[in-house]
Amino acid sequence: MVKVDIIDKISIPEGVEVSIDSNQINVKGPKGELSRGIFTPGIKIEVKENEVIFSIKKAAKKEKMVLKTTEAHLKNMINGVNEEYVYKLKICSGHFPMTVSLENQEVIVKNFLGESVPRKKKMQTGAEIEIKGNDITVTSIDIEKAGQVAASIEALTRITNKDRRRFQDGIFITSKAGKKI
Repeated sequence: MVKVDIIDKISIPEGVEVSIDSNQINVKGPKGELSRGIFTPGIKIEVKENEVIFSIKKAAKKEKMVLKTTEAHLKNMINGVNEEYVYKLKICSGHFPMTVSLENQEVIVKNFLGESVPRKKKMQTGAEIEIKGNDITVTSIDIEKAGQVAASIEALTRITNKDRRRFQDGIFITSKAGKKI
């Protein structure tokens, strides 16, 4: 097994502040502030001028994976405080006209496939949900919260024990943050 020294740098854009405490990364920007707990044994993280420097000596495969994962989380945090992550969902109802509403961070789907009992799901805080007609928009500075809220809304109308080719009703993610579906 080859062990190598790794030094990676991430540049910090203007208007963004990054601070690192013992086990916490804090990122502050124009859209808001994010913090995340980290556990990186053997990895040295420093903030110098306009870049964050990750360094590790004698890195094996496991340490390299932890290093790259921590870097990816930091990049997502920096991008999030600069511009929000947006997920778009589409309401599709062919058999029965369903209505989707939002009350106190709880999404309520009424008349889904003719069901008399509405489906309800409490959503995480930290993501804004906007419903306009047949479109739902989820925005957040945290990519994980935005993705989880969008996935929870999609899972709320999941159909089981029926042929998906025939029953195409539901709420579906049509565009993710940075990706087109």
